[in-house]
Amino acid sequence: MGQFVIKLPDVGEGVAEAELVEWLVEEGRNVREDDVLASVMTDKATVEIPSPVEGKITWLGPKVGDVVAVGSAIIRLEIDGAGNLTAEEAVAPTPDAAPGPAVNGANGANGAAASAAAKPPPPAPAVEPTPAQPAPNPVAPVRAAASPVAGAPRAEGEKPLA
Repeated sequence: MGQFVIKLPDVGEGVAEAELVEWLVEEGRNVREDDVLASVMTDKATVEIPSPVEGKITWLGPKVGDVVAVGSAIIRLEIDGAGNLTAEEAVAPTPDAAPGPAVNGANGANGAAASAAAKPPPPAPAVEPTPAQPAPNPVAPVRAAASPVAGAPRAEGEKPLA
């Protein structure tokens, strides 16, 4: 018997988190492959999460209303075979002790702010004039660089085909 952890999948392009709307299963229940486990809501849609494997539910992670980051563990199954956990992960305490990136609460604003605060923005590059290049004159007019126009070659003065 092995342990299989199901993580919140990437449910949409650019979606980083989703709110758990409803559990459709409970602990101790046996599920089959493709049984719907939960419904999650993003800012774009409500999506059902199916089971990728057959097994018995041993742990349900977040509570209804919690906002969960993509890639966070949401459910654990006991399955026939090896499972997808390493030996260290299988002996580790249940995810209840360490909620990970899940954010308790219905709005999820705290999670977005916390992840934004964790990564400082990269410093802006400083633009300094080099000795060979004079500093730009703020009063001088700016000339647009001539750019070649792509298209079929034609003789000078000939009208383009449209």
